[in-house]
Amino acid sequence: MGTITINGKKVQFTDERNLLTIIRKAGIDLPTLCYQPELTTFSDCRLCTVEDDRGRTFASCSEPPRDGMVIYTHTARLRKYRKMIVELLLAAHHKECTTCERCGECPLQDLANRMDITDVRFQNYKEPQPIDDSSPAIVRDPNKCILCGNCVRVCSEIQGLGVLDFAFRGSEATVTPAFNKVLSQTECVSCGQCRVVCTTGALNIKTHIDPVWAAIDDRDTRVVAQIAPAVRVAVGEAFGMAEGQNVMGKIVAALHTMGFDEVYDTTYTADLTIMEESKEFLDRVVKGEKLPLLTSCCPAWVKFVGDQYPEFKPNVSTCRSPQQMFSALLKDYYRDMFHAKGKKTFVVSIMPCTAKKAEAERPNSYTYGQKDTDAVITTTELIRMIQYYGLDFKNLAEEACDMPFGLGSGGGVIFGVTGGVTEAVLRRLADGHDPATLAAIAECGIRGDEGIKEAVIPYKGMDVKICVTSGLANARKVLEAVKSGEKEYHLIEVMACPGGCVMGGGQPTRLDHKPSTARGKGLYDVDRSMVLRKSDENPLMDVFYNGYFKGKAHELLHNHG
Repeated sequence: MGTITINGKKVQFTDERNLLTIIRKAGIDLPTLCYQPELTTFSDCRLCTVEDDRGRTFASCSEPPRDGMVIYTHTARLRKYRKMIVELLLAAHHKECTTCERCGECPLQDLANRMDITDVRFQNYKEPQPIDDSSPAIVRDPNKCILCGNCVRVCSEIQGLGVLDFAFRGSEATVTPAFNKVLSQTECVSCGQCRVVCTTGALNIKTHIDPVWAAIDDRDTRVVAQIAPAVRVAVGEAFGMAEGQNVMGKIVAALHTMGFDEVYDTTYTADLTIMEESKEFLDRVVKGEKLPLLTSCCPAWVKFVGDQYPEFKPNVSTCRSPQQMFSALLKDYYRDMFHAKGKKTFVVSIMPCTAKKAEAERPNSYTYGQKDTDAVITTTELIRMIQYYGLDFKNLAEEACDMPFGLGSGGGVIFGVTGGVTEAVLRRLADGHDPATLAAIAECGIRGDEGIKEAVIPYKGMDVKICVTSGLANARKVLEAVKSGEKEYHLIEVMACPGGCVMGGGQPTRLDHKPSTARGKGLYDVDRSMVLRKSDENPLMDVFYNGYFKGKAHELLHNHG
């Protein structure tokens, strides 16, 4: 333990890796635009610069703490310095704040207000650059980039892709894909993690809100929504509610109020995924073929495998994702004239994930030549719609999902957190459904935010070796270990976003805070409170397999080709 004097007050520290962390723990919110605790230190924005008792200035994010240091954070010199930095950033930035998607949620805008910057003394001499909207999920506006480098580091360090990087020097410096390609011509998987860490409006979600409003306004169109598990524990944050609070009932009420005809829970097809994937897994284990089985729920991960490891494509489960399963069965259900009642059906999926937008456009997301998911809106877009409509979300009376597809199990709910798919599979394979059995599965080592987790589960005389990983850089490590023969698994679950869907690229986020633990806990709390904990206990499974959809399971629930 050591002691540092900060603005005249003594502050103790132990193993903090830099001064910035200690300063913030002391209750001083020192600004920064380029610092992300989970990424390497970049020290580019210099806003966290401090001064010591000898007049030396340095960036606190990259300075290791030393016992006896005397630090000042807000001297006249530093205040002038920080204000100058923000002015220069604003000068090199297209200041279309009133029409920018990040307006009101922009760290740069917040800093300008905080420092009382009402005028920018410098001119922007940069030539306007074209906006890249080629991606189905992300819009990149280089004119708003302030070169903080967050997107470069998260794409390289967390996702292991390196789609974005710095090019040129000095005033010509820019962040761009190699050879100035558009995102659609790169190996971008549309995970949206670059957008999560972007400090301005340089990287945004490609919005599909307008087509949804248009469908709602069309009296001849039935608008049907499905809501992914992770959405319910994130929306409330935007309306002053606790992190991780389950607000599913309020979301359903809001959607009904805004004009959606039917609202369903994607946990229903998460249960169908478990039924189909468990069957596929056991079949492969018995035959000893195409192992390890790789999960297919995350579209960013599936694209990553296709681009980076095509030799593993036969190992990917043939199951469609829960989004695509639901959309396919809804379109098929309303293809029947009796159910259609003379209306077109427009399917909207509400997802925590930007990659779901890309998934909906892929050829295998069409059934009988018809697009299954008509529009994908993220949690962030849903929040905008609720705000635009003027709903008092916090005080909405909760409503239940509609039938006949409104019921899911706890196993489907936990799909939204890393390890959840695997846990739901293990519940399905387990003979018992008593609390002790479910607790033993939960405690086998597949829960938690660690990037790579392993477990060995005894099952009918054999040891089933499982790996759970999140973040594509971790997925790369796992696949390389399997390729080299260093590791052997029967099942590998991968989520592209660290922590799983709860931290998806379409979720609301703040640069200075990562609420993954609270959101994950929220999903586990929902699971524990449910009567149905196992997917095979869902009575609607029988309705699907022996009712209207009898004999259609393979066509509707699996990818073909």
